[in-house]
Amino acid sequence: MKYVYPIILYPDDGKISVSVPDLPGCHTFGEDLADALIMAKDAIEMWLWSAENKSLDIPQASDSLPLKDGETKTLIVADTDEYRKANETRAVKKTLSIPAWLNHQAEQANAPFSQILQEGLKGYLNL
Repeated sequence: MKYVYPIILYPDDGKISVSVPDLPGCHTFGEDLADALIMAKDAIEMWLWSAENKSLDIPQASDSLPLKDGETKTLIVADTDEYRKANETRAVKKTLSIPAWLNHQAEQANAPFSQILQEGLKGYLNL
């Protein structure tokens, strides 16, 4: 899923702090503006990924946010599908059935079953 959330950036002790008001507890910082934006994207994606995994409600993004002196607002695009691909790399064991003759031939050819299944699923899902 793709999301867009506003963030608030503000200077803080030589760094740039980031707050995501729509996502409770979602805060981060960066050494400079570029780092703060990268960290904001990562924090938002992690927050949303966790909420999706737990089937929690995802808050709507605010249309407007009040700013204090020294604060800046911008938008961040977050993609939980990309985050999941990059960070959720643990293997999951699946039990499946194939015809005995196919299994025999694949074993004779030393076929890498897991790799073939992954490639086949990616092709099937157009990933």
